[in-house]
Amino acid sequence: FVDPSDPMRIAFAALTLGLAACGKVYFKETFDSLDKWTKSSVEKFDGEWKLSSGEWYGDAEKDQGLRTTQDAKFYALTANFDEVMDNTDKDLVIQFSVKHAQKIDCGGGYVKLFPKGFDGTSLDEETKEKYSIMFGPDICGYATKKVHVIFTYKGKQHLIKKDIKCEDDQLTHVYTLIVKPDNTYIVKIDGEEKASGSLKEDWDFLAPKEIKDPNESKPDDWVDQEMMDDPEDKKPEGWDDIPAQIVDPEASKPEDWDDEDDGEWEAPMIDNPDYKGEWKAKRIKNPDYKGPWVHPMIPNPDYEDDDSIYNFKDLGAIAFDLWQVKSGTIFDNVLISDSVEEADAFLKETYSGMKDAEKEMFDAAEKAKKEKEEEERKAAEKEAEEDDEEDEEDDEEDEASAGHDEL
Repeated sequence: FVDPSDPMRIAFAALTLGLAACGKVYFKETFDSLDKWTKSSVEKFDGEWKLSSGEWYGDAEKDQGLRTTQDAKFYALTANFDEVMDNTDKDLVIQFSVKHAQKIDCGGGYVKLFPKGFDGTSLDEETKEKYSIMFGPDICGYATKKVHVIFTYKGKQHLIKKDIKCEDDQLTHVYTLIVKPDNTYIVKIDGEEKASGSLKEDWDFLAPKEIKDPNESKPDDWVDQEMMDDPEDKKPEGWDDIPAQIVDPEASKPEDWDDEDDGEWEAPMIDNPDYKGEWKAKRIKNPDYKGPWVHPMIPNPDYEDDDSIYNFKDLGAIAFDLWQVKSGTIFDNVLISDSVEEADAFLKETYSGMKDAEKEMFDAAEKAKKEKEEEERKAAEKEAEEDDEEDEEDDEEDEASAGHDEL
């Protein structure tokens, strides 16, 4: 409620509404068709796509997405933005959903953003690396289950230093990346924050602020060993005369041992119970210990701060560039915007309204699958038992026939 008599509150409300209205959507795709998309003409990227909502969903029509359909294939599909995006002094928001319905074992589920003018028909091994941003889940076996956040900065790709775990079930999940003008970022999954921080700290965009002083080195007389051998401790006399093994006193030459045939008999060796191992002096604290030597640091002459790391001035295309061992992933509800509020609203409109119904349908499908597998298992066991009974009857008939022939 805004008090009409309070001009400051009215001005603040107007400003808030104005800021909310400033948000712009540069690309939005719900996959009602593939009209926006261009497939690579390069032979290697020949994986076929089709529109599908899969076997479980919240709404068959609304949840139709882009699906990979062939195993062990490279996929490439590109679409241009409705308008080139320059996020100077604005948020950059990338959001899309992924459903690995096939229970993916190895394959990507990420998107790539390219500068304007990128030709999707010629996407190949070289041009696919010309992206500005790569974001989304990647799974391969048990070792790799992470969310990629990669930025190209001054011609070099920089990977996030944090490990962000992705979802690996067979349901739909929404991945959101927010990059802010203050050089901070947020990664969300299903609207829940999974990682956040500073672009300058969580990527190696910049040279380190400090470096080890090249003119300094550890002094030769620096003692960094905290413990030392006790010089007063001496090895007992006869320590080294005790053998590790001795002849087994319980052993005796077998009565049937023949020296001519078997060779000279030698008693077996056993571990010596009196053997104490290699002698080591007692350890004491080193009186000359100075602690670990720390290399002095100095300002890095090559360090140069940059407050424009977040800034991409000409984003113009989005692409799926993937390898999948097992196909069946469904992508949907792609959004590129400068408004976090727009992304939140789109998530609520799509994912939030369907996830419970999709989970219910998935659970029902899994239950039916297990029941079918159990029926098939029982049928196979019954068939195997019947085969065994037939084999036993055949064996009995063969034995009876053989006995009759002998008579």
